[in-house]
Amino acid sequence: MADEALSRAGLHFDELNKIRVLEPDSAQQTSELKEECKDFVEKISDFQKIVGTFIETVDNVAKEVEKEKMKAIGSRNLLKSIAKQREAQQQQLQALIAEKKMQLERLRLQHESLQKEEIEQNEFIEQFILQK
Repeated sequence: MADEALSRAGLHFDELNKIRVLEPDSAQQTSELKEECKDFVEKISDFQKIVGTFIETVDNVAKEVEKEKMKAIGSRNLLKSIAKQREAQQQQLQALIAEKKMQLERLRLQHESLQKEEIEQNEFIEQFILQK
């Protein structure tokens, strides 16, 4: 009877015969929920650490990728620059070749002209000598 009167008043006895405000089943469920919440919080904390490590790793990889990307862009620009330099050098050499060809043609014509003049002078000398 005393137990019923206490139960109606909202007081209960636990397994150690201590007076409790909560029913033993509610107290047990509350204790289990508390432990589950504690485990859940620990798992969330572990998950956050793992995610933090993952994000840090991904950030480091992204930085390395960006650095390699910049190197690749620099190399590509250098290659384009070298190609343009070679093209300019090729044009200079072609212009020099054209200039040398013109000089060769001028010198060949001058040589032919001098050979003709030499022949004419030799003929003049022979005629002069024969007239004496």
